[in-house]
Amino acid sequence: MKSIVTNLSAAGLIAAVLAGPALAQQAPLKIGVLTDFQSVYSDIGGAGNVEATKMAIEEFGGSMFGKPIELVTADALNKADVAATITRKWYEAENVDMIIDMPTSATALAGMEMSKQFEKIMIVTDAASSDITGKSCSPYTLHWTYDTYANAHTVGSAIVKNGGDTWFFITADYLFGHSIERDTGDVVRAAGGKVLGSARHPLNTPDFSSFLLQAQASKAKIIGMANGGADTINTIKQASEFGIVAGGQNLAGIVMFISDIHSLGLKLAQGLIITEAYYWDLNDRTRAFGKRFFERMKRMPTMNQAATYSATLHYLNAVKAAGTKETKPVLAKMRATPVRDAFTDNGVVREDGRMVHSMFLFEVKKPDESKAPWDYYKVLAEVPGDQAFRPLKDGGCPLIK
Repeated sequence: MKSIVTNLSAAGLIAAVLAGPALAQQAPLKIGVLTDFQSVYSDIGGAGNVEATKMAIEEFGGSMFGKPIELVTADALNKADVAATITRKWYEAENVDMIIDMPTSATALAGMEMSKQFEKIMIVTDAASSDITGKSCSPYTLHWTYDTYANAHTVGSAIVKNGGDTWFFITADYLFGHSIERDTGDVVRAAGGKVLGSARHPLNTPDFSSFLLQAQASKAKIIGMANGGADTINTIKQASEFGIVAGGQNLAGIVMFISDIHSLGLKLAQGLIITEAYYWDLNDRTRAFGKRFFERMKRMPTMNQAATYSATLHYLNAVKAAGTKETKPVLAKMRATPVRDAFTDNGVVREDGRMVHSMFLFEVKKPDESKAPWDYYKVLAEVPGDQAFRPLKDGGCPLIK
């Protein structure tokens, strides 16, 4: 009897080994949203990114390979070491298949190292440094929404062409801010303008007075805000208190979001020239998504939130098409399939990880031009992706031979 049991156990073991790949495929698909829930970038991503991910999962049907899709979330606290610790734990111990969001460029780069180590997918929808698909590019990371190169070339070029040829930057003192200052400065100088200087501030600082005084003293026509989220909002509010625009200088919002305009109000924000990848009132498709998001969050989505929905849905469709959760087949499907959804109707994923799509140049409406809540933008131009984003050959991505 003992030998029969042993033989049956051996047969079962062999069957389990042979079935290993199939069993692995049937494990629940798990997505992690690593975001900023309570600090400077919470309005542009945060809980809205989590909700956008849920919307994509629900639209897909809620399950993969017969099991419910699982979602985990965490706050990176905008710290690279925290992001690295969480992404390692998720990939290594909690079987997370894809991580999305990454609120700052520093957290994104830290997470990307874990993504490479464990050969799992990361999709960056919030962080903006063009280095993510440039010198720091990874075969496992996709960059979805926007980047400092695209925003600098869309907004910077438009402002210089309209006479804004001397600039001073107020810069968030970490990779994101440095990238904006670098990329926009390059655009200004290439167009024949001059960069007169910059003042660098800590992330999430409450007092911009010393930085604004330096900008005011520079006499630059344009004060470029090389920061984002609450830092940009506070820069604009305090610039108004200093009478900077009334004194003849203009502010350039290089990375701004509809949530920033909502927080500022049209009286303060009117006339700003900004660029975004998505606006809820562009067309029927964007309006339908905006309405669904508003019903859940009581506010319109930012471009990051719309992009998080888009990237999650594209990922899920790629997993289904590949018939597996394995990283390389899924990435191959994501690159081979055009991105057509509520975020964009002309997206393509390049080999450096950059998802290329149209960007839009907007002017913020005057209060009397707005006809309803969240009716904030006038479209000045649609800039095709191959003009907005850095050419593949110029990024310095080691993956590109």
